[in-house]
Amino acid sequence: MNASGNGKATQIKLFSFEAPHMRTFHLSWMAFFLCFFGWFGIAPLMVVVRDELGLSQTQVGNIIIASVFITIFARLLIGWMCDRIGPRITYSGLLILGSLPVISIGLSNSYESFLICRLLIGVIGASFVITQYHTSVMFAHNVVGTANATTAGWGNLGGGVTQMVMPLIFSGFLFLGLSDGQAWRWAMVVPGVAMMIMGIVYLKFTTDVPEGNFSELKKNQREAEKKQSWKESAFMEAVRDYRVWALFLIYGACFGIELTINNIAAIYYRDNFDLSLRAAGLIAGLFGLMNIFARSMGGYFGDMFGVRFGLKGRVMFLFVVLLFSGLVLMLFSRMTVLPLAIAVMILFSLLVQMSEGATYSVVPFVNKKAIGAVSGIVGAGGNAGAVAAGFLFRYESIPYADALFILGCIVAVCSFSAFFVRFSAREEVVARVELNESIDSQQAFVEEEQRKAAALKEKPQPDPEPVNP
Repeated sequence: MNASGNGKATQIKLFSFEAPHMRTFHLSWMAFFLCFFGWFGIAPLMVVVRDELGLSQTQVGNIIIASVFITIFARLLIGWMCDRIGPRITYSGLLILGSLPVISIGLSNSYESFLICRLLIGVIGASFVITQYHTSVMFAHNVVGTANATTAGWGNLGGGVTQMVMPLIFSGFLFLGLSDGQAWRWAMVVPGVAMMIMGIVYLKFTTDVPEGNFSELKKNQREAEKKQSWKESAFMEAVRDYRVWALFLIYGACFGIELTINNIAAIYYRDNFDLSLRAAGLIAGLFGLMNIFARSMGGYFGDMFGVRFGLKGRVMFLFVVLLFSGLVLMLFSRMTVLPLAIAVMILFSLLVQMSEGATYSVVPFVNKKAIGAVSGIVGAGGNAGAVAAGFLFRYESIPYADALFILGCIVAVCSFSAFFVRFSAREEVVARVELNESIDSQQAFVEEEQRKAAALKEKPQPDPEPVNP
């Protein structure tokens, strides 16, 4: 794997599993995928749960809020832990411990017990911060936005896949003779077990940074960090940076809305268009499936604008794509014809997920000494946005369509927060120098590979041995 002077990869080789860069790349998105699958595994089955437990719209709204509320605080804590003990142990612990409430939600028999389990499951949403941290420390400036966006996007894909797969798993248990009430409970065991297995795999096959694990780094370096006072810590430095909070708000307006749509899409299509559970889940799943490429596109274009216009180019691209996502969400809320609703939803999905990728093409440049803290705070903004949006869906007096229109207006307004994300002339120069070094390193690697290929082609081949008659 081609690496820059600081050990970070300057290329993304999607079909490689080479350690440590590409192995981290693939295992991080796989782990995030399973976390997302467990996090929203119950969402497409909420119609069944609602009928069995006799939940009102207000209670369903509370459950939606609970699923993302605790993640706000979990992401702040996880970002700090990544900076302190490294992403490897942090991710493994989160996967294994997070699998327990995913499996245990099947024991719920009342609104209160279900709400508590849904709240605890929300902790695994902090896995996003570890994913972004791990790729940020593994990939160089010229590709870090693409690496962050792709791993996050493919992980978010779990939110779309679960909308399609969980109804099938549910149907499979029905086929085995279980009742509706038993089937949804056993269906949740599947993502929980998968998360537990991935936790073990992640611990064994990844490293914290290209050079190795935090525990293997120079002892004096770690001791120096431990002596740092709380007020001087990287986390507090990130807290005091107004740009971090502008990105917090921006991420709430994109990822927060995606989380909200993941929670209500199946119910929205079921109730507004009178569809079956399976059909509603299939259509809702299309929203999440855009993560295959949409978020990657946001990171890729963020990198391209960064190469062309510097750090301010990354920010301006973020502003434009988020503004349009708000306008399209307003349009989606007015759709009453199913094919048009699906088409506009897909366009909105493309734009909002590109906004997420563009956000995290900016994050690694805000404070390089506190990548975990910045990632955690900005990531928490996504869940804060989801919590705020969730309140609109609690009230019987506000139809879901009207709530979505209001959210579209809020997203459009929040896009102007991008103008508060500014970089000094010195930061622009440093970023340009490091970018050029990454590009030069990549070019040198390509030229070396071409030279080796040419030399191999010019090497005289031995004459074939005569064949005895």
